[in-house]
Amino acid sequence: MDKKLKLPTLIGVNASIEKVWFALTDKETIKKYFGGTETNTDWKEGSPISFSGTWKGTSYEDKGFILKIEKEKIFKHSYWSSFWGTDYNPDDFSIITYKLSKNGEQTILLVTQEGFKDEQSREHSVGNWKGILNNIKNLLEK
Repeated sequence: MDKKLKLPTLIGVNASIEKVWFALTDKETIKKYFGGTETNTDWKEGSPISFSGTWKGTSYEDKGFILKIEKEKIFKHSYWSSFWGTDYNPDDFSIITYKLSKNGEQTILLVTQEGFKDEQSREHSVGNWKGILNNIKNLLEK
């Protein structure tokens, strides 16, 4: 894993910080904007977190651990994808951080992912995050 490869993506959402936080931490809402992904965790620091489902006909189970969670401010977790083609090894985890802040009536959602296998993996994630953030925005601004 190249820990230097980093991806920051942000979006302004016309919704309250409480509503955006709920979208990030509610399993049924996550399913709506994250392509049907099942999220399993108890939302406590140190706890495991997993994401499972089917993508383009292939089943997956991605895993990690919650590193930091502060209601309506920050959610940070480690992340390993079964699509990476590597063995499950904590040394190969990415770190994903969601940070929330206010800008007038908008909530700013900043997502950072660091630690990628290679530049191709990073570019793939860039596209995925743009789609996911747009899905969140569209869902919450209805």
